[in-house]
This record gives sequence, C-alpha cells and structure tokens, in this order.
Amino acid sequence: MSAPSGFATLVADRHIIVCCGSGGVGKTTTAAALALEGARRGRNTVVVTIDPAKRLANALGLESLADTASAIDRALWDPDGVAPAEGRLSALMLDTKSTFDRLVARYSGGEEQARGIIENRFYRNVSSALSGTQEYMAMEKLHELHDEGGYDLIVVDTPPTRNALDFVDAPERLTRFLDHRLVRFLLFPTRATLRAASVAAQAFLRTMSRVVGTEAVQDAIAFFQAFEGMEQGFRDRAQKVLELLSDPGSAFVLVTSPRRDAVEEAMFFAARLAETDIPVQGMIVNRIHPSFGDEAPAGLAARADSLAARGDDAAMLSALYRNLADLSEVARLERDYANQLAATIAAKEGAPVPLAFVPYLSEDVHDFTGLTEIALHVFGDAPTPATASALPATGF
Repeated sequence: MSAPSGFATLVADRHIIVCCGSGGVGKTTTAAALALEGARRGRNTVVVTIDPAKRLANALGLESLADTASAIDRALWDPDGVAPAEGRLSALMLDTKSTFDRLVARYSGGEEQARGIIENRFYRNVSSALSGTQEYMAMEKLHELHDEGGYDLIVVDTPPTRNALDFVDAPERLTRFLDHRLVRFLLFPTRATLRAASVAAQAFLRTMSRVVGTEAVQDAIAFFQAFEGMEQGFRDRAQKVLELLSDPGSAFVLVTSPRRDAVEEAMFFAARLAETDIPVQGMIVNRIHPSFGDEAPAGLAARADSLAARGDDAAMLSALYRNLADLSEVARLERDYANQLAATIAAKEGAPVPLAFVPYLSEDVHDFTGLTEIALHVFGDAPTPATASALPATGF
C-alpha cells in the first residue's frame, strides 16, 4: 500500500499518537484506523478510547471493551494473514473510577489507607464528577500502558471537549488542585506541626456544614485526612505524564471535519498546542464531500444555464448540472478551509503538515471493513504535505 511519508512515519516510528480535536469530528474511528494500520505494519498496538458511547467497540466488531487491554482476534483485523507476525492489536475503554482507584492504591501508605480513601463517599463523588478527572485519568492510563504494557504503539482517543487543552492541561490541573489554599487548609489541621490552624479551620468548617450539611463536610475531612502524605506521589506522576506528552516519541494528530466552525475550533486547538510547544504532526479531515471531476463549479453552473435556455426538454439535465455545480462548490470550499488550516499549522511549525481527507462513507463505520476504508484514505489517498505547505497561511 502506498502511503504519504508523514502518516506512515507516525504509525511506524512513534510510540504514542494522540488524536485530538473537538467532539463529533470522528476522533474515535480515526484512532481505531491508525491503530489498525500500526498492527498491520507489524507493531504491537493498543488503542484507548474515552468514548462513553462505546463507538470504538462497535467499530472493532466487539460487543464491549473493558478497562484493561483486550487482544483482538487476529482473524478480525488481518483476515488475509498478510500482516507481519509481530503485529498485534488490542483495545480498551477508560474507566475513570477504576483508574483513579489504582492510582490511590499506588501512592497510598498501605492497604488500610487506600481502603479508607476508596470507601470514602466524598472520594466516590470526586473520582467520577470532578472537572478534569476524566482527562487526567486518561493521561494516567496512557502512562500506565507506557510503563507496563510493553506496547510499540499506543493510540489515544481523547475525551470529547470544547476546551482545547483539557487533555494536555490535566496533569497541571491536578497539581494546582493539590496546591489550592482550600485543599491545604483542609490538610493542615491533620498535621501535628500546624495544630494552631485548627481553631480557624473549625470555624470555617462549621460555616460550611450549615451550607452543605455536616455529613458532606465530615466526608471531605475524612478524605483529606486519609489522603495526607500522598500528594507528592500524585505531583510526581503528573510531571512524568507531561514529560511523556512532550517526548519526541509522542505525536498529536488533529482531527476535524470540513465545517467552517469545526475548522475554526481546530485552528484554536492548534494554536493552544503551539503555546505549550507541542506540535501538530498530522491532520485528518473527516466527512468531506467528494470531488466530481475536474471541471470548475463556475463551468458547471454555466452549463446548467445553457441547458436551461434550451427550454423544457433540457430542464431536468439543467437541474442535475446545477446540483453538480453546488456540490462541487461545497467540496472546493471544504478543501480550502482544511488546506488553509494545514498551511497555517505548517507556517507555525516551520515544516509541512501531513494532511488526509476522508470522505463521507456509504455507511457508518462499525467493523474492520469500514476502518480499512478510512485507513486507505489516510495512508493511500491523502495529498502530500507539500500540497498544504505551498498554500498561503492564515493567522491563528
């Protein structure tokens, strides 16, 4: 299979590929297609989804996915037996609570401390509802697979979000949470050297009890008391996750759709990544309208006008040409939006950005046949990076 060097290099050489972008643009199936290609090129590959709708399981032809990686039957993803023997494909779906539990167990001082936290009602609410928890646990799962999984390639489908850097910011957000004055305030009274803070703390907690209830406050206090001494472990882990994301072996692929609003969001996303010195190393545009021949939309519209002038006998053919002109114009505009984005990213990065177009498919992707079709467009039919880098760039 021929392939543009950019995407071929990503699946052949990188250790981690993060598929990022706004919600609803096809990140899940894109991640699965990239992982499939990695396995077919002989790499031990795992794809991680955070999609609660379980679309990845459906795309892989499975009924469900667990929080631990499950190997997929080779007969499903390599039915012709042509992939190298070393190639393997596994998948899992993030369970935020289970991942958080394992992280608590890792950094607790023992089984008793871990049980005290995991069984705490405040923790049970925080571990599933706290803003940013899902994103951080996705990062934790990524690092867990990096440390312990033995995989050549890890492909991550990021959570659906309108905040461009929730996924990348998650480790720092956890650190900021641990350093927040309120968190420190709740921890201080549990430390012998800071008992003087207890009087002020008790006054504050009595006020909070009247607002949210005594039971809720007691649960929170019990949680922070149990959590004492574990903060540094969480901070160290967060720093390691950030280093992993910035490592040359990690690559971010921006996934978008050709809608103008989606492309504008993708531009914002790319700009924010650039602020953190994380380059976008590939862009995939899903659900793009196909081109119908080489004739320009203006020429097709002129043909429609000419046929319309002939009278009723050519009216139906004129209408068809008019529809073809409209569809060709839509396809042209979609490619222009995507090319402008790729050119802008290339200008910022100082290097061409691999760009692939995936058209509307005849049906939803729900099996390996559909994933193979996506992979053919990404690795076989995508324009070369020079196509995008040669276009005039627009500012973020």
